[in-house]
Amino acid sequence: MKTRILVNTALLTGSFLALTLSGKGSKQHEVKQAPTYQPSLAAVPDAVAENTIQVALLLDTSNSMDGLIEQAKSRLWNIVNTLSTLKYDGRAPKIEIALYEYGNDGLRERNWIRKVTPLTQDLDLISEKLFSLRTNGGTEYCGAVIKDAVSQLEWNGNTKAMKLIYIAGNEPFNQEGINYKEAISDAQKKKIFVNTIFCGDRKEGIETYWQDGAVLGGGKYFNIDSNQKVIFIETPYDIRISALNLQLNDTYIGYGATGYEKKASQAMQDVNAASLSKANAVERTVSKSKKEAYRAESWDLVDKAESDRNFVNTMKSEDLPAELKGKSKTEIAKIVSEKSRQRSQVQREITELAIKRQNYIDEEIKKRGNSTADDLGKAMEKSIQELGRKNGFTF
Repeated sequence: MKTRILVNTALLTGSFLALTLSGKGSKQHEVKQAPTYQPSLAAVPDAVAENTIQVALLLDTSNSMDGLIEQAKSRLWNIVNTLSTLKYDGRAPKIEIALYEYGNDGLRERNWIRKVTPLTQDLDLISEKLFSLRTNGGTEYCGAVIKDAVSQLEWNGNTKAMKLIYIAGNEPFNQEGINYKEAISDAQKKKIFVNTIFCGDRKEGIETYWQDGAVLGGGKYFNIDSNQKVIFIETPYDIRISALNLQLNDTYIGYGATGYEKKASQAMQDVNAASLSKANAVERTVSKSKKEAYRAESWDLVDKAESDRNFVNTMKSEDLPAELKGKSKTEIAKIVSEKSRQRSQVQREITELAIKRQNYIDEEIKKRGNSTADDLGKAMEKSIQELGRKNGFTF
């Protein structure tokens, strides 16, 4: 699959730091000496309202869909990298992803539907939940899950934001429950594009209304072989990028009640990505190097200090990690600043290698004649590019 890599000035020069502050209260003169942090553009709501991409993944988790779930796990970071190649007015977008499962008889919720995550920038959470999905049953109500996603998620109200739903499954699109036309009409009122991915023969998907759903939703219709194994292309740059991932992780400082847990989750999702292939782990590292795509302000002190210049001075001592307890505000600020510098340096090298890596992959695809079958990620990539252009985004 072709993933374009964005060279982003903010990414190359931005201060990307992750240390958890954990120190006792300091004297007033020490607070005055602490460095100040200018918030990044990504932290200013008015500046990003129209530069936001929101994606809701609605995945069929009935018995026959194990292959679809495997493709979703294998393509998550590639999809993120595709989204992050888009630019609006020259700026990389804020990316939020939500996850629903439907068609699983083990779900107790109405219509066998579960909102697994809300729209979130926490991509590690998306990865964690994808790896926890299990198939069972089922009864697949496409209209109902679309309606739930439209009504339950916090969609950006700005008309220039790009809002996408991707629903994937293998049963008729018009099964009982809420009429899919009604659900898609609600989506259109919020300027949400509905894309449909039928897991099976293209003609069958058309006959069972999957194409009709995409036409009504202003999106794209695709069919895929959900049992197709995702083909990864390894490159000469993968080993170095993997080594840089360890250095990147070392720049994160967990703070607050969830800091330790989230930092552990970051490492666990590295393991999950690598369990599928080395190349997939590299795709995740490339995603983590992209400042607007991979944000950890809720638990990482470096990201938080960048978006809130007064946070180091005002944070409570109980929110500090063990390694920062007992240090003055000035000492903590210096540690955060150094971690930020290190992160920027690592990100810069990953970005440079990622470009070379993608060029290598592109050449390999040409040699192979681009003959591999479409999978979930390829289908999403095609529509993201087309709909992005329609919504004023460039590559």
